[in-house]
Amino acid sequence: MQSNALGGVVVATPLPYRPDPAAPAGLAVDHDRFAEHCRWLVESGCAGVGPNGSLGEYSSLTDEERRAVGRTAIEAVRGTGDGSGTVVLGVHGVGWHQAVRWAEAAAEDGADGVLCLPPTLYRANRGEIVEHYERVAAVGLPVMAYNNPLDTKVDLTPDLLAELAQIDNVVAVKEFSGDVRRVLEIREKAPDLAVISGADDVVLESLLMGATGWFAGFPNVFPAESARLYELATTGRLAEARALYEPLVAAFRWDSRTEFVQAIKLGMELVGRYGGPCRPPRGPLVPDHRAQVEAAMKQAIASLREGGGR
Repeated sequence: MQSNALGGVVVATPLPYRPDPAAPAGLAVDHDRFAEHCRWLVESGCAGVGPNGSLGEYSSLTDEERRAVGRTAIEAVRGTGDGSGTVVLGVHGVGWHQAVRWAEAAAEDGADGVLCLPPTLYRANRGEIVEHYERVAAVGLPVMAYNNPLDTKVDLTPDLLAELAQIDNVVAVKEFSGDVRRVLEIREKAPDLAVISGADDVVLESLLMGATGWFAGFPNVFPAESARLYELATTGRLAEARALYEPLVAAFRWDSRTEFVQAIKLGMELVGRYGGPCRPPRGPLVPDHRAQVEAAMKQAIASLREGGGR
């Protein structure tokens, strides 16, 4: 997988659980539902899936569960259509020794590439960040760096990304800072690095500035419409793209909020899919937040119905 294969909508997948008193927090991963969801996303026009990210609650899984989730996604996507869907596995870890272990497992299990945060739970310095990505990239799979300074407290600035882009196999960055000015600056300083929009509520703006992919959250709720939005944005049909995008943004904004996992799972429920509960530390949405998500979703659904799915 080279950077040009990262285009389209790759969906960060949430996990469905089923009650099981023997499982952590009484919730076991429902692999049948998860596989069905992965297949549905690809069949709906999305380019692939991204399991074991923060939306997939990777930090709340046991090591055995995390490996099994990746394998389930790979098997499901390979069995869909022509089997060409992309699987980009999250390999996040506190240190490179952990991230490398997950990258090796991803390679063994047949993933197309990996998504990798800088060291988590530690504000790493520049040298430590570079080594982190050198070690992960040495496994041999294409690496998408993940810039999420809000959660990691480490900012992969355009200048730093230019250095990371010199590492063999570092081919892309999932840009989640929310600053769309970064897109053009990254393209200027690291022209061979694919810029992937990571925040749903600035995706159109990012694509118009040259992002070539969307690593997405709310397409779990609206996959076909999101694939359509990507197509419109990348083929210059701006008026149609705006008409589709603007009524969805109120819902999309929840992708950048603390309760994004719960909000996306609720969004899935509201369109007839299974979302279900989260594992700790995530609890249910408070009533006010639930009402806000429902209102945003009501607006989005009404707009899509009026436009016939556009």
